[in-house]
Amino acid sequence: MNTDLTGEYRPTPSHTVGPFYGYALPFPGGPDVAPAGRPDAITLHGRVLDGAGAPVPDALVETWQAGPDGALRGRPGSMRRDAADGGFLGRDGADFTAFGRCATDADGRWAVRTLPPGPTGGPDAPYISVCVFARGLLHHLFTRAYLTGEAAHRTMGGAAALDTDPLLASLTPRRRRTLLAVAEPHGAYRFDIRLQGEEETVFLEFR
Repeated sequence: MNTDLTGEYRPTPSHTVGPFYGYALPFPGGPDVAPAGRPDAITLHGRVLDGAGAPVPDALVETWQAGPDGALRGRPGSMRRDAADGGFLGRDGADFTAFGRCATDADGRWAVRTLPPGPTGGPDAPYISVCVFARGLLHHLFTRAYLTGEAAHRTMGGAAALDTDPLLASLTPRRRRTLLAVAEPHGAYRFDIRLQGEEETVFLEFR
């Protein structure tokens, strides 16, 4: 908060924090939302790109989602600490925790191993919430990744729900495509995040 000449308190804008996302925020196993060995695990991956199409090498991508059963909760264990030295132990390697965090590499690439989200009982089709932190942003950005192809068919009503999802239905076909994670071989789904430009990803504002 800050004061103006009248002495009234007014909110101050968020400060740009980067590019320091590679320090302290990533933790061991951050991208491993689903434990290794799960036969139904998928990989959601892509690149963070700026308005010119160049990769953003120091962004941070966070994901949060419902489990395959639609439950909006994950088991604890994402950020365990070592009782001896206080350091991060990473995940416990056994539980689905619903939350992922991944720093981009030099090519702007990121990837998380997770499970297909299930329907939560509302009008929305199953989706994965995505939050992006990047250089030059006064506020982090929120968007959604909707799975297409086999994963959409596996989730209850997922494929049909894409056509009736309120958010997707409100968008033009070109804008709608920016929220669809494209199915690839071997359980992978491509979801590029474009911060600006003609193909800018649809970002959400929460009030």
